[in-house]
Amino acid sequence: MAQKKFDLEERFVTLAASIASFCQGLSNDFTGQYYGNQLLRSAGGAALNFGEAQGANTDKDYVHRATISLRELKESRVNLKILNKIDYGNKEMRIGLLDEVEQLIKITATIIKNKK
Repeated sequence: MAQKKFDLEERFVTLAASIASFCQGLSNDFTGQYYGNQLLRSAGGAALNFGEAQGANTDKDYVHRATISLRELKESRVNLKILNKIDYGNKEMRIGLLDEVEQLIKITATIIKNKK
């Protein structure tokens, strides 16, 4: 079971790193700075809070941290959807990131549901 947690944690870390790479390619105009910075914070926050959840002492604490991570993932999803609407940034990366965010949202929501 520890292997599954590690694999999921690795997906969060890879997502945050991939978002950082994606944001490096955004234009340095106001739109790129605004959405890029926000996306970096939300994706990074999702990974960091999931990491904290892994060290939780109780199910209640785990659910709390995982819920924060879920909110950050949902924020990242909306950000990527906005970037999709305005066709901003590398399209191939953006679509792949959105798909991974969607998958992590479903996984995280299921984990929270099962822990409650």
